[in-house]
Amino acid sequence: MKFEAFKAAVIAAAQSEGLTDYELYYVCDEGTSVEAFAHEIKNFTSETSGGACFRCIVNGKMGYASTEQLSEETARSVVLQAKENAAVLETEEEVFLGEGGKTYEKIEREVYPLPTTEKLIETALAGQEAAYAADSAVIDGGETGTQTFRHSVAICNSRGLDVKSDLSGAFYYTVAVVSDGKEMNNSYEIKIGSFDKLDIPATAAKAVADAKSKLGAGVAPTGSYPVIFAPKAMADLIATFAGIFSAENAQKGFSRLLGKEGEVIAAPCVTLTDDPFYPDAPMPMAFDAEGSPTFTKSIVENGVLKTLLHNLKSAAAQGKTTTGNAAKAGYNAAVEIYPFTLFLASGELTEEQLLAQAGNGVYIDFLGGLHAGANPISGDFSLQSAGFMIENGKKTRAVRSFTVAGNFYDLLKQIVAVASNTELRSMGGMTGFASPAVLVNGLSVAGE
Repeated sequence: MKFEAFKAAVIAAAQSEGLTDYELYYVCDEGTSVEAFAHEIKNFTSETSGGACFRCIVNGKMGYASTEQLSEETARSVVLQAKENAAVLETEEEVFLGEGGKTYEKIEREVYPLPTTEKLIETALAGQEAAYAADSAVIDGGETGTQTFRHSVAICNSRGLDVKSDLSGAFYYTVAVVSDGKEMNNSYEIKIGSFDKLDIPATAAKAVADAKSKLGAGVAPTGSYPVIFAPKAMADLIATFAGIFSAENAQKGFSRLLGKEGEVIAAPCVTLTDDPFYPDAPMPMAFDAEGSPTFTKSIVENGVLKTLLHNLKSAAAQGKTTTGNAAKAGYNAAVEIYPFTLFLASGELTEEQLLAQAGNGVYIDFLGGLHAGANPISGDFSLQSAGFMIENGKKTRAVRSFTVAGNFYDLLKQIVAVASNTELRSMGGMTGFASPAVLVNGLSVAGE
């Protein structure tokens, strides 16, 4: 059964049961992926997943039920199950559904054709050959991959809400492994967007060059240094601690930022923005998981906390308006809060000028152990790192196997300069994170 027919069947069943406050949330994800290894295709996957979740409010309680099968029978079944679940709930929490009649921003982005399966295979194999051709140090062990995806979501409810979105995209990645006969190292590059504009040799060459640059790396000396985080490293840090900007987390005591709106929480050069329409984001969205309109908002502006991110529930708890950041990890998941594309605004310096300002310190372009070595609640982190020493304003010898430690709340205040070389990284589901390189004044480094 098609979704529109299923929706009609659900609404009819809900009305026959006397329900007056309900919602149907639908997601369908389609994807095809190809992976190449050692000059051959090693994996091909094509799958479709998703389902529908029905929510209803009965006597102030919210009942849920979901299904992967869209049929007349399951349409009535999810309505009955949700109604029964609501009747037995004992929670006193206030519950919310979105309202219809809202105005949504039009998504302006380039629409490009998705590559065929043949093109995916051709690109993955071409990436393999480009990596091997880039440098004689490249050895077996690296892989290339390509993927197309389509994400469809629809929300309708008894309050006049009826929205839908159908987005698609593609990405390519290459992992290069190099050796000098004594040791091995690897690096990777990811590109999102039209395959017609993909420069495979350049992408492979960058991954190879990054991997090769760490061969023979030493260990950074222990001390407290100015630290430059490369764009991808800073984006990873922002991704790791993004939860501190969730109003729900703050209300539960999982963030220090509750009630801090209007206060200085970062250096003047720090502006953090959440943009549902970020130009290079794989999935721009005009509405969130509750059907609320999305919009671009500064979370931190010139160091001042302007707003936390809200859904309907967290906003009501503080007498505020939702920021359109309701999110669901899956069609049958609970409503949470996530950014869309959270990015640190670019500065005016080149990376070379940032290095010159640092003088002597450490340049970090890789952070490991982000889950085990970072505490998203306290903000503390102690992370395995790799990069280069900075000497007299220049990147010099490669270093790795050292630890950088600090606290993310403090780090925001310790940023003294921001470069202009923003990169989009760390996509997970609907969320992206982007940052330029930043100079932080004095972090603890534990090495030799």
